[in-house]
Amino acid sequence: MKRICSLAESLLAAHWKLGDEMDKKDLRIHEVARAETLSSQCYTDKEFFEKEQKLIFENHWQYVGPASFLQKSGDQFPLSIAGQPILLVLDGDEIRAFYNVCKHRGGPLATCKKNNKVLKCEYHGWVYRLDGSLRGVPHFRHAELFNPSDFGLTEIAVTIWQGLIFVNLSADPDSGQDVFQTIEDRIKPLKIADLQFHKRVSYNIACNWKAYADNYLEGYHIPHVHPELCDLLSFQDYKTELTDHYSLQYSPFRDKENLYSQDGGAAFYFFLFPNIMLNLLPGRLQMNSIEALSEQSCRVHFDYFYDDITSQQAQKKITEDMAYSDRVQKEDMEICEWVQKGLQSNAYERGRFSPEMEEAVHHFQVMLKKVYKKIPFNS
Repeated sequence: MKRICSLAESLLAAHWKLGDEMDKKDLRIHEVARAETLSSQCYTDKEFFEKEQKLIFENHWQYVGPASFLQKSGDQFPLSIAGQPILLVLDGDEIRAFYNVCKHRGGPLATCKKNNKVLKCEYHGWVYRLDGSLRGVPHFRHAELFNPSDFGLTEIAVTIWQGLIFVNLSADPDSGQDVFQTIEDRIKPLKIADLQFHKRVSYNIACNWKAYADNYLEGYHIPHVHPELCDLLSFQDYKTELTDHYSLQYSPFRDKENLYSQDGGAAFYFFLFPNIMLNLLPGRLQMNSIEALSEQSCRVHFDYFYDDITSQQAQKKITEDMAYSDRVQKEDMEICEWVQKGLQSNAYERGRFSPEMEEAVHHFQVMLKKVYKKIPFNS
């Protein structure tokens, strides 16, 4: 028994030693030419992942879908953000968001998309108005010192940009509009609000959410992982721009006929910290978000928007575009899952960045480090 206790104490001491090491090495910020990557622990540790959920995903704007998800007053759309149950509601012409949690005993208000004039708990039938105030409480006539006004739903901040819905679980969120306005100015004259939502496709991936984000944020791997994409983009002209809140990668198309070049322009890949991607090609937006599921799994949502979704010619192009995107995504999934295995192996702890090709990855990890400094690793 003493031997078992001694072993447990040794393992615990080793864990906190790793935390001490992270304080010293992982959180130092250097220029990309001298910087090291995050340690493998950031991609593999369960406790670390749980702290990320609170500090990162609950404190930044999260994309949840197009405003067209809610069309009639009373429409209700349940989803999950940072592991928290959320409910979008259309109250008249205003989109609201609440925790999808009844204040009686935690039951759900909606377990699937539906429309109703009220919000009704599916566990015990408590009824709320669309503004979240409590309206009806069955079998509570004899409850003492019970004030219905104290039991309204907990509301969550919502903002709409270019017809896209974002929510923020923070108690005191910023408006987010300054960041959105910067992106809007950068992509003029394109107006995302003019595009029409077509379809959502989601992929489950056996890797940490950051491994997927890291992969998105560099074109370094394109010649080796995406031969078809490499044939589409002018790789030697690939550029990266960095701002306080997002990074932008862009590239012109090669001087050859392809699915997109006939419309002119270029490919723009915005990454909005911590997990939102806007992929803009002529006549098309692919809006992506990474849902972190566990320390070694995530789900990536792809929302497709087009300037035309009805004509026969447009439908043919959409079919080709989505098939092409699916091939690229499956290539990314495969390499990210291999990377996750490498991060979990005995052979890897931390690496380095290519100053020419991985500026955006470094930029993302610097932003992460600024959040990680708030994590009490040793408490």
